[in-house]
Amino acid sequence: MSAKTTASVDLGKSRCRVVIDGDGERVARAGVGAPGLAAAGGVESALEAILPLLEGDRLDLIGVGAAGAWLAPHAAQELSSRLAAASGAAVAVASDVVTAHAGALAGAGGVLLIAGTGAAALGVDADGARLVDGWGPELGDFGSGSWLGREALRAVLRADDALGARTALTAAIAQPVGAPSDIQAWLAQREPLPRRLATLAPLVLDAAADGDAVAGEIVAEAIRLLTATAVAASTRTADVVIHGGLTDHAWFRASLTSSLQTAGRTIVPASGDALDGALLLARRTDLPHERFVHRAE
Repeated sequence: MSAKTTASVDLGKSRCRVVIDGDGERVARAGVGAPGLAAAGGVESALEAILPLLEGDRLDLIGVGAAGAWLAPHAAQELSSRLAAASGAAVAVASDVVTAHAGALAGAGGVLLIAGTGAAALGVDADGARLVDGWGPELGDFGSGSWLGREALRAVLRADDALGARTALTAAIAQPVGAPSDIQAWLAQREPLPRRLATLAPLVLDAAADGDAVAGEIVAEAIRLLTATAVAASTRTADVVIHGGLTDHAWFRASLTSSLQTAGRTIVPASGDALDGALLLARRTDLPHERFVHRAE
């Protein structure tokens, strides 16, 4: 083989994606995710998600981006060692935020701003790396989809109690949630709350784009918070890649882009995704992300 056969893994909490590159071919597979390396039993759950997707392949290298690895470096190292023992390959494990950054910026410096169910920014520059937010819905994820959903429900409840202005959000949430009196029961459903709250985010963005004042105030604050997160991630580089489900909304993406440009940042297109980043980290050790990579052979 002219190049080593490499498995690139993007292990999230809901889905695990794998791409095998070798002999000029590329094979993609997908399966269930894992709770995250920082969770109880996180390494075992990660192995159960990854190994079935690697069966039948003789691999030289494995690159993994795993949720929770940033907060659980010892678990990340254990996952690396156990994957190496099980596969016979050289393994590199990093946080999914790190692999997403490496893929988006082709291994170079810059800031990756993630605005999805959660929110975080990773900046890599001459001073090193800095992760801002990503603290979870209880403490942070400011401006994220779950944050937008929570603020929308608060606004609806305040309007219903005559503590806040009337808002189109009351009608917008009627189909997925119900009346204001149904909100508490909707919040108590079994599906993970952040994900459920994030399903309301497109309704908030649409209401804001259509001119609802309350939704507009919520979204303006989300944009302010996300811009502050991106700026705090690096003072040495102006390049920012924006990523995540919220940025699929054209009006919101344009508004966020304008805010970042006003803050002196340059929006650059993503070169690739987390799987591309996992491939880079598996095959190279000279990238600025290396200090966050856990390797085993």
